[in-house]
Amino acid sequence: MLQFPSYKHQRRDGVFVMDALGLLETTGLTPALAALDAMDKAAEIRVVQVEVNDLLGVCIKIQGGVAAVQAAVQAGRAIAERMGGRPLADVIPRPQETAWPAIFSPPEYNPLIQQEVVFFPVYQSAPQRAEDKELTVDKSASYALGLIETQGFTAVFEAIDSACKAANVEVVGKEKLGGGYVTVIIRGDVAAVKAAVEAGQSKVEGLGKLIAAHVIPRPSQSVLSLLPKA
Repeated sequence: MLQFPSYKHQRRDGVFVMDALGLLETTGLTPALAALDAMDKAAEIRVVQVEVNDLLGVCIKIQGGVAAVQAAVQAGRAIAERMGGRPLADVIPRPQETAWPAIFSPPEYNPLIQQEVVFFPVYQSAPQRAEDKELTVDKSASYALGLIETQGFTAVFEAIDSACKAANVEVVGKEKLGGGYVTVIIRGDVAAVKAAVEAGQSKVEGLGKLIAAHVIPRPSQSVLSLLPKA
């Protein structure tokens, strides 16, 4: 039987309670992560999970108070629209408990794209967060993530090679959505990531289709919680 993580819901006097569930569905992973960053910075929300469908879509599921979720979804939708992600958004106040087994998805592996298609946030423990903060407090303002998303492997491989040659950045991971959509994620200081992303996206033309290229300065904890772990 599917077990739901305890933070997903709570019971008050035996009654299921969740203030609101927010949904934001985009085309492409890069607009989705950029939108999630904006959502987390706009209001106090928590990521439930991120689910990929087989039509190049990414659905972000968040929870929180009604006003917070509404503000977050509005902020995320605006970013996704500017990036061409064609977003669909919805806020469900106090979702029905009996609907939750269809809304919340268990881990799922797609053999066609050879990767997981349901992503769960992994937050650091409080001691680890404190340790990381102490080590990186002077560098946090300059930390950034870069994303280059293409349709086609040849284009993305050329792009990431050019990006890594252009600046001192580290590859975090590679994600696939199906339909030839591939996203590479890099990290480093803001100036290096910007230079790398610019160099990478300039190499895509003629080798494939550039879906999106984006830099996220000081990425939010929600975005960091979904990145591949070393």
